[in-house]
Amino acid sequence: MCVHPPGHFVLPHRVTEDVVLNGYLVPKTGVVNFLVAEMGWDSRVWEDPMEFKPERFLKDETFDITGKKEIKMMPFGAGRRICPGYTLALLHLEYFVANLVWNFDWKVPEGGDVDLSETSEFTVVMTNPLKVHISLRM
Repeated sequence: MCVHPPGHFVLPHRVTEDVVLNGYLVPKTGVVNFLVAEMGWDSRVWEDPMEFKPERFLKDETFDITGKKEIKMMPFGAGRRICPGYTLALLHLEYFVANLVWNFDWKVPEGGDVDLSETSEFTVVMTNPLKVHISLRM
């Protein structure tokens, strides 16, 4: 889930014909913006959306990032405009994160806390950078 996406919007899209969406008319050539951060924060879709719960992605039916079943999140876009390299990106990301978890022991410094608040710079970043002690697993 993209609780903290690097940008809260994707590039604007233009509709090619009049369309009614949730009772609202979006006229031909109208511009539509998708708030990807709001998708990740929707409590109707995600149980406790602001809580760090990586186990929610262990169920295959929940973890659809392509938008084929439904759109719950859009880390790589969706549909025809999905990033063509998303499978390669996921492969490398999974390998990279797995090695970090497997090879290192991660701890928050004594008296420290993980603060997930964000601020906007060129992209959205953590207000207070994450500080951890990393030690090599033996």
